[in-house]
Amino acid sequence: SPADDTGKILFPGDVYRQTRACLDIVGNCLRELGMGFEDVIKTRIYVADPAHWVESGRAHGEVFGSIRPALGWVYMSAFFHPDITVEGECTAYRPE
Repeated sequence: SPADDTGKILFPGDVYRQTRACLDIVGNCLRELGMGFEDVIKTRIYVADPAHWVESGRAHGEVFGSIRPALGWVYMSAFFHPDITVEGECTAYRPE
């Protein structure tokens, strides 16, 4: 979720900035595991409004443009908090 460490929702209603916030959180998690965005093989973006694929896709492309993991969008009926417009997840893999 696009939230800070206290649970406060970041950038209410702003699809692009919330997507970037989600990707920043993912990036931090990857670094803690000794990995990076280049290890991501699949991403999934959840949106409550189908039209939000444009801005979420723009943010995703800025991070993954040269890496090009598989990408899918999932349309949700709603999120647990009304200020959330987007959530994201990824799968990373590094062969041993």
